[in-house]
Amino acid sequence: MQTDPKTNNELSFDDFKETVLSDYKIAVTSRECSLLGRREVLTGKAKFGIFGDGKEVPQLAWAKAFKNGDWRSGYYRDQTFMMAIGKLSIEQFFAGLYGHTDINADPMSAGRQMGGHFATHSLNENGSWKNLTEQKNSSPDISPTAGQMPRLLGLAQASKIFRKVKGLEDKANFSNKGNEVAWGTIGNASTSEGLFWETINAAGVLQVPMVMSVWDDEYGISVHAKYQTTKENISEVLKGFQRNEDEKGYEIIRVKGWDYPELIDVYNRASKIAREEHVPVLIHVQELTQPQGHSTSGSHERYKSKDRLGWERENDCNVKMREWIIANDIATDEALTAIEKEIKKNVRDGKKAAWKAFTAPQKKEQQEAVLLLGNLAESSANKNFIEKIQNELASDKEPLRKDIIAAARKALRYVTGESSAEKKQLQDWISNYFELIQPKFSAHLYSEAKTNAKTIPEVLPTYAEDAEDVDARLVLRDNFDALFDNHPEVLIFGEDSGEIGDVNQGLEGMQEKYGKLRVADAGIREATILGQGIGMAMRGLRPIAEIQYLDYILYALQIMSDDLVTVRFRTNGTQKAPLIVRTRGHRLEGIWHSGSQMGGLIHLLRGMYILVPRNMTKAAGFYNTLLETDEPALVVECLNGYRLKEKMPNNLGDFRTPIGVVETIKEGTDITLVSYGSTLRIVEEAAKELQQAGIDAEVIDVQSLLPLDINHDIVKSVAKTNRLLVIDEDVPGGASAYILNHIIEEQGGYKYMDSKPQTLSGKHHRPSYGTDGDYFSKPSLEDVYEKVYEIMNEANPSEFPKLR
Repeated sequence: MQTDPKTNNELSFDDFKETVLSDYKIAVTSRECSLLGRREVLTGKAKFGIFGDGKEVPQLAWAKAFKNGDWRSGYYRDQTFMMAIGKLSIEQFFAGLYGHTDINADPMSAGRQMGGHFATHSLNENGSWKNLTEQKNSSPDISPTAGQMPRLLGLAQASKIFRKVKGLEDKANFSNKGNEVAWGTIGNASTSEGLFWETINAAGVLQVPMVMSVWDDEYGISVHAKYQTTKENISEVLKGFQRNEDEKGYEIIRVKGWDYPELIDVYNRASKIAREEHVPVLIHVQELTQPQGHSTSGSHERYKSKDRLGWERENDCNVKMREWIIANDIATDEALTAIEKEIKKNVRDGKKAAWKAFTAPQKKEQQEAVLLLGNLAESSANKNFIEKIQNELASDKEPLRKDIIAAARKALRYVTGESSAEKKQLQDWISNYFELIQPKFSAHLYSEAKTNAKTIPEVLPTYAEDAEDVDARLVLRDNFDALFDNHPEVLIFGEDSGEIGDVNQGLEGMQEKYGKLRVADAGIREATILGQGIGMAMRGLRPIAEIQYLDYILYALQIMSDDLVTVRFRTNGTQKAPLIVRTRGHRLEGIWHSGSQMGGLIHLLRGMYILVPRNMTKAAGFYNTLLETDEPALVVECLNGYRLKEKMPNNLGDFRTPIGVVETIKEGTDITLVSYGSTLRIVEEAAKELQQAGIDAEVIDVQSLLPLDINHDIVKSVAKTNRLLVIDEDVPGGASAYILNHIIEEQGGYKYMDSKPQTLSGKHHRPSYGTDGDYFSKPSLEDVYEKVYEIMNEANPSEFPKLR
């Protein structure tokens, strides 16, 4: 008798046979999809293919141990697993390969990602959470190797939080008392990446329910394991992580990737350990193969020996499973051959159905365009040229949308001087086409819900008559206190965030009050601090990940750029990760604690908000606003502002700083000065001194860089002053250039200029150490004064003679 891993009930031999054959059918189906998928790429129907062939059998075993509520954070070889848990059909596999933009056809990403990148839906159509405990969950894959690891840590840690933190009992749609396991997968070569090691270490320290599978086929594309891993064996290298009676650590298990019954036993044991004990497990799955090589970009025959290729054919996991089935009288060779033949037909039919569904909308759009082009040709003096475009489009048997719209747009060139109803019809069709089609490739970069972050109204801080001037850090601290008290799902973690209350004491006393799980110290490991936040945010918690200094964001930038900011976009709005990243920066001493890499961040972090408050009250207001919505953001507090005095509000936790809205700090008539963060204080001082010279400057705080001035208030100021200077401590061409471009081009500020719009930024180099280093590296009060005076001198040299 065998045991059903899902129920622990004994199976009859007939039931056991049925289960085994069902698994074999999934393995064969997956393999046939890989084989046919490669041909679809090589014939040009698909752009690129990367498949899970050679990894089918261990993924069948994994799927048996994977329960509702569990989470996957894997990589692009896990197609068999997704089929085994019922989340990927043949048609959906090929729809993903073709890039079908219908979320029903390609539920993984609606064509946003290449095939092999898998995800489930965490959200309802209105953006609200589904009950994640009632479904099997997969976080959305990314291609960068080992990039899935940091997020895996957070997915696992969420179970620990749900199990141990009081006040989360009503979050039953996210967790069943912390009994969920986070399952990760990675190729053996990718374990060479630092993100793998950082995550493995952090999970061992945190003791979270994580099961990590390493699929080992001895190669990383063409590079053998001897060039990848010490001793050519990742589990051998990780022996020191093995737990024992006296020390916590990992349970490390090795298993052959073709041994079907042993794999089932191993994955059930791993599930039980992680789920019940909250101990991480590493499963090293060895002796796997990759029958078609790494991807459709090349052939593995170029770098594998004949002996190795022969070994792979003999030890292919599907071949071994087939041999085991026959040897154990579960099915005959003839019966399996019949099954395989039927599956080949099913996969071919599924591929055809997927291609037909993919091309059907384009063919309809092609017909519309051909008709409109014909009508235009009949009404135009350039009939012959337009008919040529029409005929070329009509003859395309498998048109892409690029070809359709390009033909329509090109035809308009031949009727530029003409006026006709047919021309107007084509123009309207083109406009409507972009309105309909563009969102298929662009939507959901940010939340499109009616109550997204940009709609949260401002609530001003209020003050008692005798409000005390306090160190600004206390405003932050007491506001965090209010947030932790009102929102049990909020937690914060980072280097020195816990016991000492962060390096600037903005969290002073919070760990003592709310416990070590909600206000936690973390190791020096920025990437996995971000990963903790991403994973926990995906599971319904509201984490605040603290990166000690803005400069250290660079350690985590790949995770932020490739994973966090694209979650909503790459799942076509079916998942979200509302993580708040807290850091501090701007103007202190030296290269490493006064960076202002805002230009780089602005461009690399599209998909999250970048907020740059000028003081701690504004920063606290941003945290309050963000917790009213469900979007990720980076908040950069002013590093030199914690000890400056601010009044203590009496509506802590409730006042809100609006996102994307600028604030006019000082009104003026002669020139508009735009800045943010610590530099704004210098601009304010310069404006006072300029006033004494007869120059009335208007000073505007942008407050947030992404999004920037959604109400276009800056251009209203420029329309009044007719002059503009953007001041920023970033390098030339950084954030100041971005702001200037937004004002001049997007807002149309060029129309109001009486003087050349300019920027004043830091020097090209990183800031040097000390007070003098700051002065000679970043804009000073004198720099601002003289730049404004120079602009006014050019406009009116008699009233403002040259300074020097």
